[in-house]
Amino acid sequence: MRAIIQRVTKASVTVGEEQVSSIGRGICVLLGISVDDTQRDAEYMVRKILNLRLFEDENGRAWAKSVMERDFEVLCVSQFTLQCILKGNKPDFHTAMAAELAQPFYNSILESMRSAYKPELIKDGKFGAYMQVSIQNDGPVTVELTSPAAPTDPKQLSKLEKQQLRKEKTRSKGPSESGREKGALRSREDLSSGAEGDVSSDREP
Repeated sequence: MRAIIQRVTKASVTVGEEQVSSIGRGICVLLGISVDDTQRDAEYMVRKILNLRLFEDENGRAWAKSVMERDFEVLCVSQFTLQCILKGNKPDFHTAMAAELAQPFYNSILESMRSAYKPELIKDGKFGAYMQVSIQNDGPVTVELTSPAAPTDPKQLSKLEKQQLRKEKTRSKGPSESGREKGALRSREDLSSGAEGDVSSDREP
C-alpha cells in the first residue's frame, strides 16, 4: 500500500460541478491499494497517517505534533495510479487492486481512521469517480509512505513476531527495571572476575 501525504492549509474534492468534500488545515492523503495488501497493511498505514508529526506545537517547535494532536482534518482520496509500473513510457496498473475488491477495503480503512480519531474530521472523495482534487500544500510538506512487505517464509514471520514480543516486553518493564537487570548482570560479571583473580593469586611462583 502506498500513500502520498501532504500537509495542507485547505483541500477539496469536486466531481463534475459538485464539491463532495473539503477540509481546512490538516493533511490530504492520496492512497493506492495493491493486489497484495492485507489488513496488516491497512493497520500500519492508518497508524502512521494519524501519528505522523507534521505540525508545529503550541510554542512553534516544528515536527512536534500529529494531525490528531492538533485536532486538524484529514481528506483521504483513493488513487490507484500510485500502484503504477512503467512499461517504457506507458503506465501499467495491473498491481492495483481491482475496484470491486478495493472499494470495500478502502471503506474499511476510512472506518478504522474514524474509529481511531474523530469521525467528523475524516473526509473522503468519491471512490471510482473522475475527481478534481484541489490541494493547497502548506510548506510545501509532502511525505511518501509504503507499508512494509510481509514475509512469505513462515520461519521468517515467526522470527519477526518473536522480535516484536521481545521489544514489547522490554518497553513494559520500564527503564528502572531494565536498569536494575543491567546492574545485576554487571555485578555477577564483577564477582566472576574477582573469583578468577583470587585463584590466580594463590598460585605459587
